[in-house]
Amino acid sequence: MKEPAITQTDVPKATLTSHAMLIPWGIFAQRIGLVAALEQIAIPQRKRDHTPQTKLIEFLVAILAGCAYLRDISAGPHPLDQDVSVAEAWKQPGWADYSGISRTLYACTDETVAAVRQALQQVQQPYLDREVVLALQTQGVLVYDGDLTGRPVSNSSTTYPQAAFGWMSDAVRLGYQAALVSMHSPSYGRLWLSVQQHPGDTVSVLEAEALVQAAEASTGVRPWRRTELVAQQIARYRIQLEEEERRLAQAEARVAQAQAQWEQTEAEREHWVQQVAELEASYQAHQRVARPHSRLAQARRKLAIRERRVQRRAAILAQAQQWLERRQQQRIQVSAHLVGLEQRLEQYRAENQANPAPIRAVFRLDGGFGSGANVALLIELGYEVYTKALNHQVVRTLRRRVGPTTAWTRVGKNAEMVSWHDESISNCPYPLDVALERFHTGSKLRHAALLHHGDTAVQADLPGWFTFYNGRQTIEAGIKEGKTVFQMHHLKVRSAAGLQIQEEFAAFAANFVRLAAAWLRETSPTAPPPFDRAQVNVKQLVRVAANTSAWVIWQPKGCLLRFTELSAFAGAELAIVDTAPVQLVLPLFKNYVFSPP
Repeated sequence: MKEPAITQTDVPKATLTSHAMLIPWGIFAQRIGLVAALEQIAIPQRKRDHTPQTKLIEFLVAILAGCAYLRDISAGPHPLDQDVSVAEAWKQPGWADYSGISRTLYACTDETVAAVRQALQQVQQPYLDREVVLALQTQGVLVYDGDLTGRPVSNSSTTYPQAAFGWMSDAVRLGYQAALVSMHSPSYGRLWLSVQQHPGDTVSVLEAEALVQAAEASTGVRPWRRTELVAQQIARYRIQLEEEERRLAQAEARVAQAQAQWEQTEAEREHWVQQVAELEASYQAHQRVARPHSRLAQARRKLAIRERRVQRRAAILAQAQQWLERRQQQRIQVSAHLVGLEQRLEQYRAENQANPAPIRAVFRLDGGFGSGANVALLIELGYEVYTKALNHQVVRTLRRRVGPTTAWTRVGKNAEMVSWHDESISNCPYPLDVALERFHTGSKLRHAALLHHGDTAVQADLPGWFTFYNGRQTIEAGIKEGKTVFQMHHLKVRSAAGLQIQEEFAAFAANFVRLAAAWLRETSPTAPPPFDRAQVNVKQLVRVAANTSAWVIWQPKGCLLRFTELSAFAGAELAIVDTAPVQLVLPLFKNYVFSPP
């Protein structure tokens, strides 16, 4: 039976808030255990007027309100630290001045960051688990997207810890790089799984494996590792190692031969050096003139021949030694790669043994991650891979294959594609689907190379391949949302731990708004627009609803938000029933588990 609507006559008290949406979000945060989890985090700072945990929660609330700068908490148009209704909704005695939040964030340590990450993950995990099951039930596959985005600061700044110059915002800038991974969610569209801050000189090609590990750690599921492919590579590298050892032996023999020839020639040179010295002494003692065909002249010519021969022998020896060094380095590399493959095979076998329910999963990455080594790694980890080629030589090679008679397939308004099957790229030993795409932008023509590995017959549907790969724009939209809605283009603190906490809170906030919107629709079935929408408008909820005025009418069963005449939702009422803690029911598992090969 539905709870009756709450009216103003039910309660004697009403308070005014300038941050209406933060009220139901605070109630939801209590219901899912977020407030309690954050209050348990140990922060090495003494309490004065407010606990450090309260200030940590206030920092999260400020991000949910879209505060651009930390100072906005106290000096903005509607100071958050003066809003007692929001504090009550978040079960806090009051809010601190922004300077106190700054000091708390400076007091945080790496242990604090780990505790924050664990608390947020603990709160989100039931929702992630449910979305994983729903995705596998309805689609039979999990779709992950990974990316690296810049967090630039002033190039002249010296106070940001571990900041470094790197490519961001289409220029070389000082700052940081944030590595993000998200999953496609049937209920919420997109959910962030992980965010990790790195120095600004970090490049995408080095972060692919870390993104996979973060995704698997967050969802708790993974595909079947393709151990048979790794075993094939081990066999190939063992043959290659034998060949390298044979070449190394040849190089060592070549050095030994060159060394012996040089030593023999050097001995001959020393002999003629002595002969010339003795003859010169004899000629001088007897006052004889060294004529062109005299013994001394002949000895000098033989010495000159040996000296030139020694130089040639020395050059040959140096070349042989350089070749030996190259062969030694090559053997070391092959041997190290073989050891790494053997360790990975052992690890993958153990992971398969501990994985009774392998899933099917897709990873989409942009071209910065698309090296041959990364593609091979993702294939071995069991993923279906969609990416672009990092090496521009792939594009140049493919362009040489097409001509005036090549049949291009239109895949977009200004895009065409042509593809090949069972192709290879450098550093990837596995066959790939490769496509050359071209874009008409005015008078210019741009090209790129798409790479795919998996069971999907992408060649039979080039428009589908193009559309699905470009579906990774969802993570690009999420990055833009983080920068413009949750103000991640403004770094609000200059401590290492505080910067990472801001990253964690901003990613969590994007998830939280979506989760809370779904909860609000269930809790308030008569909610007016835009709070009744299935497809939540995060920007509207944060930038508008969380920064508009409403009367908050509290009662034991919950509260009523009555938006003021100065609000964007003037006259609307939103009833929030304060129910028991949220208990998510996981959908029944169906036939989404596939048998390992």
